[in-house]
Amino acid sequence: MTKILLLLIAGLVCEAIGVVFLSKGLKQVGEVKQVNAAEIWRVVKAGATNSSILLGVALEAAFFVALLVLLSRSDVSFVWPLTAMGFVLTTLAAKFFLQEEIPPLRWMGVLLIMLGAGLITFSEKAKERRESPPLASPVPGASAR
Repeated sequence: MTKILLLLIAGLVCEAIGVVFLSKGLKQVGEVKQVNAAEIWRVVKAGATNSSILLGVALEAAFFVALLVLLSRSDVSFVWPLTAMGFVLTTLAAKFFLQEEIPPLRWMGVLLIMLGAGLITFSEKAKERRESPPLASPVPGASAR
């Protein structure tokens, strides 16, 4: 389980940093003022040449690859809820890299996410304990020859 958690953490760090770079790049490109072909083309063209957006997309792709590996090795009911920890990391990255102000109520939500992820991790450890065979125990009445 340690390898799975390490891969999950690495993937979530890529996701959080990727979201920060996407946000930074999109602010550089500017908001979509109207939904029409010319405006969408402007945003796509500017985004395709923006280094922050390109780095953000690459980091999001790395997260997706990590997620594919994780889902091939573990239960969806274990891995997918733990990806919510990405919200925690993204909130921290927004606070420290983008200097966003995070209100107390939002921090409380982050705390609840962390508690939920802790419960899921605890449930997986409990499952592993139940499924692991007991250590060699003598069988009553068996004799060695």
